[in-house]
Amino acid sequence: MMPEGNYKIILLKAQKFCTYQERSQQEMRHKLFEWKTTPQYTESIIADLVSHDFINEERFAIQLAGGKFRIKNWGKIKITKALKQHQISDYCIRKSLSKITNHEYRKCLHNILIKKSSGKLNLSPLELNKLVRFAYSKGFETELIWELLKEIQKENKSNCKK
Repeated sequence: MMPEGNYKIILLKAQKFCTYQERSQQEMRHKLFEWKTTPQYTESIIADLVSHDFINEERFAIQLAGGKFRIKNWGKIKITKALKQHQISDYCIRKSLSKITNHEYRKCLHNILIKKSSGKLNLSPLELNKLVRFAYSKGFETELIWELLKEIQKENKSNCKK
């Protein structure tokens, strides 16, 4: 059993850890395990952190989703997987993904496809498949990838006629 003084020291250390950036409960559990706290104290510390708003799963999910989308250009599939790794609830996942507008999402994928294709007008079937696999690996939905690729090809054909 950990003396109360140690509990307060670890709680302060955990508060500082959570103040630095948004953390999930799972991340905090892992860190407390590294600090060799007992399971009883771990849950007690996490409860304290949640009650004093140092940890907020919804806020964490929104921050992670926004960052991965805007900085790393991840799609919703990959963001969802990352949130599930942090054991975030389905409600928080849906809420965080709803913060990404459909327009932003399509524009991001469009830019990825244009950049990766190097602006080529006519892509071979092999190049198209490579492009689809790349966008899929970034976490975008296959149907949306193909839909935007068709739009891009139509744009390219209409631009060539001008």
